[in-house]
Amino acid sequence: MSSPKPQEGICGLAQAVGPESWSKVSCPCCISAQVEPLVLIQLADNVQPNTKQWLMAMISANQKSGGAGLLAHPGEDASWGRIVVAAPRCTLLKATEDLGLCKADKDGNMITFSFNDLDNFSSVDDMQKFLTLAQRQYIVKYQLESMRAVRDQRIPGIAGDKGVLKSRQNIFQKLQKVRVILDVFPLRDEKKLQALGREWYSQKRLWGQPLDSIHTYFGGSVAFYFSFLDFYTWALVPPAVLGLFVTFFLPKWGSTDGNKGDPFVPEAIPQSPEADSDQPVSGLMVQAIFSMIWSTVFMELWKRRSAALSYRWGSITLTERFQEPRPGFQGDLGINPVTGRLEPLFPDWKRQVRVGLVSLPVVLLFLGLVVLGMLGFYYCEAVMSSFHKASGSIITAILSYLPSIIHIVYTNMLGNIYRNVAQRLTDWENHREESSYQNHHTLKVLVFTFFNNFAVLFHIAFFKQDLNLLRKRLSSLLILSQAVNQFTEVFVPYIVDRFYGSAEKELKEDDPEADHLQAEGSLPPFPGLFAEYIELLVQFGYLSLFSCVYPLTAVLLLLNNITEIRGDAYKICRLFRKPFSPPESGMGVWQAAFEVLGFVSVVSNCWLLLLAPRVQALTDDAGLSPATVVICAVMVEHVLILLKLILAFMIPDEPDWVRIKREQIEYCSMKAVSQKKVEKTSVSELCPAKS
Repeated sequence: MSSPKPQEGICGLAQAVGPESWSKVSCPCCISAQVEPLVLIQLADNVQPNTKQWLMAMISANQKSGGAGLLAHPGEDASWGRIVVAAPRCTLLKATEDLGLCKADKDGNMITFSFNDLDNFSSVDDMQKFLTLAQRQYIVKYQLESMRAVRDQRIPGIAGDKGVLKSRQNIFQKLQKVRVILDVFPLRDEKKLQALGREWYSQKRLWGQPLDSIHTYFGGSVAFYFSFLDFYTWALVPPAVLGLFVTFFLPKWGSTDGNKGDPFVPEAIPQSPEADSDQPVSGLMVQAIFSMIWSTVFMELWKRRSAALSYRWGSITLTERFQEPRPGFQGDLGINPVTGRLEPLFPDWKRQVRVGLVSLPVVLLFLGLVVLGMLGFYYCEAVMSSFHKASGSIITAILSYLPSIIHIVYTNMLGNIYRNVAQRLTDWENHREESSYQNHHTLKVLVFTFFNNFAVLFHIAFFKQDLNLLRKRLSSLLILSQAVNQFTEVFVPYIVDRFYGSAEKELKEDDPEADHLQAEGSLPPFPGLFAEYIELLVQFGYLSLFSCVYPLTAVLLLLNNITEIRGDAYKICRLFRKPFSPPESGMGVWQAAFEVLGFVSVVSNCWLLLLAPRVQALTDDAGLSPATVVICAVMVEHVLILLKLILAFMIPDEPDWVRIKREQIEYCSMKAVSQKKVEKTSVSELCPAKS
């Protein structure tokens, strides 16, 4: 068998295996001279040849027979522990309709794809133009997971109860459970990947990302993340410019003695409360009001950008489907009362007991550890503060940041431990649907992340009311976290790729194709975007909640994110296995998380305004009691929330052209359904039922 060069990727693999080695297709329109390998199934070492042959037969069988309707290739021989999978044209087209994807018609308008009207769509004869690589590979996974046994049978080569396959049982999940299938991953196309890398992380320009190319190769979820990261990064420019202006041209809060010798506070800037109170407007007031407006405008503009991208990428009308049990779901086999299929069943009350009696106490325990760390931070901060006041040197000023640094390391370590615990807890809760699993896991992590990262800052601001300590804490968080982030996002990936080498570097031109696929399978799986979104959410919190006390927050975040984009792009292209990416119409639950922080920012900035020396001077001059000040602050807070809602309402979530296109798609879909009903009625009238 000939061996393709490593850089030839999927194209070289297609030439190596040859069309005659693939399973046959029955549909004449699906016969092709060249088959595109899309997905690799990794089997266990002890899998028997007859088990592999049976699996290939099920993959190739049509859906009426319980198969996936795909093409399978055995590789070098029947004993080779891998199966290469491709998809014929009709399977791809029918799955496109099932997923509810929009595609361009003959006139170039995006409409919901219908298999019965495929002649009205452009490029339907060329699947590489009609569907992106990521979409074709996800459809293969979608079809594999839809395989179901049509009758009770035994899996060849598997003894005992492990080989028993019940009628209507999911075949793919069964084989994963008994460890016949170890892994499934999409194959990389090295030509396209190298071209994307040159356009993406190797290019010298700072503005913009090749979003369409990212979407074509990696899919919707990855493309939306990088689109949001790019949009968020350049949305930091206005607050960064304002932060520089506030830092160097407007008076700041603080006490002269408290900042004496502080290397992070320029001595040329007035620091006394008196200097602030003598000015009609302070830097803290300007920054607080701007942060409230910026967070609202930013999220509303992102919604518009997200809507435009979902239309352009054909995911604006995705079909909501009844979800199959996720692979990790455990339970006693039984008949699902909704679908009538045989699948694992697990009582809801057992899951609720696990959540209430185990998961919730464990989460509360970790929140208690956060409070314990906060108390330790206050104790160390008091000791170092008294030491600095006694000495007053620049060395003690630098050492005064040591408690913050130690506490930051503690919270990061605690966060890493908690993420693993949250993963295990969510696994143990045994959720049936993938969406329910992700929602519970995300909620656990978000609650802890918010408490772990912001509890100390809220306590300092609203209970201790120490703005100097708040500024010191926030600056320590930003500087240390950015330093660690640059090390992990830029330096470590470069060292790993440069000295340890990726899979392609270990291949030679005379390597057999099996070695090429084995090297690709040896890459670690992509860890997902969860940690990346968490990092951006914490950044957004620092900026929208507390940047008024440290105006350089946006500057530091902007510098970090410029390299973050390239670092993330480099990692996903070079260091990890290519992930499956389902079609997405946006950021999902993460957009709601950012919007919640936007509302919290109104409360935070409103109360921080009360601590501004200028505001305190005004309340003292007016003779207002503390209770009256609090009541006024609550009233102002509610007014600002109302203004935020009005501003959000005034900025439409969709551009007008996207709204019109979406309504046109909905109208065409409704018209098509009505037409089918008319045709069905006409057929019934022409062919009456026999008496």
